[in-house]
Amino acid sequence: MKKYFQHAGSDLPASIVVLLVAIPLCLGIALGSGAPLFSGIIAGIVGGIVIGFLSGSHLSVSGPAAGLTVIVATAILKLQVYEAFLLAVVLAGFIQLGLGFLKAGVVGDYVPNSVIKGMLAAIGLILILKQFPHLVGYDVDFVGDETFSQGDQKNTFSAMWHALDFLTPSALIIGSISLLILAVWERKFIKSNKIVHLIPGPLVVVIAGILINGYFLTSQPAYALEAKHLVSLPVASDISSFLSFFTLPDFKFLNNPDVWVTAFTLAIVASLETLLGIEAVDKLDPLKRVTPANRELKAQGIGNIVSGLIGGLPLTSVVVRSSANVSAGGKTKVSAIAHGLLLLVCVMFIPFLLNKIPLSALAAILIFTGYKLAKISVFKEFYQKGWDQFVPFVVTILAILLSDLLIGIIVGIVMGLFFIVRSNFRSSVFVVNDQNNFLIRFRKDVSFLNKPIIKKKLEDVPANAYVLIDATRADFIDKDVIEEVNNFLCHAHLKNIRVDIKKSNHKPMHLLFHQPKIRTYETI
Repeated sequence: MKKYFQHAGSDLPASIVVLLVAIPLCLGIALGSGAPLFSGIIAGIVGGIVIGFLSGSHLSVSGPAAGLTVIVATAILKLQVYEAFLLAVVLAGFIQLGLGFLKAGVVGDYVPNSVIKGMLAAIGLILILKQFPHLVGYDVDFVGDETFSQGDQKNTFSAMWHALDFLTPSALIIGSISLLILAVWERKFIKSNKIVHLIPGPLVVVIAGILINGYFLTSQPAYALEAKHLVSLPVASDISSFLSFFTLPDFKFLNNPDVWVTAFTLAIVASLETLLGIEAVDKLDPLKRVTPANRELKAQGIGNIVSGLIGGLPLTSVVVRSSANVSAGGKTKVSAIAHGLLLLVCVMFIPFLLNKIPLSALAAILIFTGYKLAKISVFKEFYQKGWDQFVPFVVTILAILLSDLLIGIIVGIVMGLFFIVRSNFRSSVFVVNDQNNFLIRFRKDVSFLNKPIIKKKLEDVPANAYVLIDATRADFIDKDVIEEVNNFLCHAHLKNIRVDIKKSNHKPMHLLFHQPKIRTYETI
């Protein structure tokens, strides 16, 4: 435990930044899901404290996820009773716990690096594009929405242009000043000052936003922000009313098949998002520490059980919160746990103060976080790696921007697999010719996918040529390929083609080449 608190100087300021990012996201996702507003706050608290404590990740931060918004909204409408939905969340947690014990976490290891980096860049671009309307004071769409098509019949791009028609001057002023503060806070002279550097830039932004709006309230009331442009936390007058925000699941719905369908859907989607999330955060970690995936699934399962039992939304590892944690200088899980504790304290004791925070100031924080995820240097890096890395990277970004996170990831994985197969396809068969002498070398695994090119290369050999087929470097040769070579051997003499086959008897592959009346030699 001591090793965690030795980084408190970095983790505690980072936890404040994560808190400021988490508040609008928790409220926005609850609003977009059609759930009680406080359910998002409950999920944020549980994600910070419970999952933060149980997780093996040093930097991942869990909470309600935008990727589950449509599923949650559909489930609540279908089940009609919120307590029945909470039961589905609890059951989903038990299913995730089971997946952890079944070691299903290995799934995340099969996602190509180009797709993970593409996901991070896409989320960065989404933050910039989606938060722009909030930056200028157009707060119709809920904060945290990541889908291309929005509930107001707009999409990610049309909403930006539409927002300019409803621009709020005071919100734009606060947002612009906030971005300027964040940019200054990244300068070397700020980072080199040991005292000032301990104060998180986002905290300065929030304080500045509250003070600027306070000035408008007192001196220029006409320019002051309306309540719809501010954070809107539920305020409890006493302890009993605060406790009334919590809701228990109703176990009488256990025999409802729709509850079980919802539970399995939530468990599978939340687990996939979590595995992708921790892969992404591990890539962002400056120390490149690896999160135990199966332990993470167990932690998420317990977190969802607790969240469902007290009225919260389902949880996943959230890249936006986690990336804010990394960029704020978080070092250990203390920042995630502390953000959960701070969130609990704030909603209990100072919700009225948090409700003074302008959404445009928080939008500036999220936009700046997005900029760090989608820097031009990231695109240059993958372009320099070659098309087999750059194309899956770009396709993943476009697919996520034009659909949602999971669909985009699936498209990116398919594209990544295409380039893997293509690379293996090209490198498995090596052909060299010098006048009428041909070398056809099989390397690595020669699958049935290589059959067309092998067939073509063999049939293109001219009459009176010499062919050496070298199979000594192949670990596996598919029987379809072997049959194709045998077919060539049967009729090669008709074109007066001489063939030698070099094969290794000590390799455990079924090399059944037959050569009637043709000289062969083998290597031992």
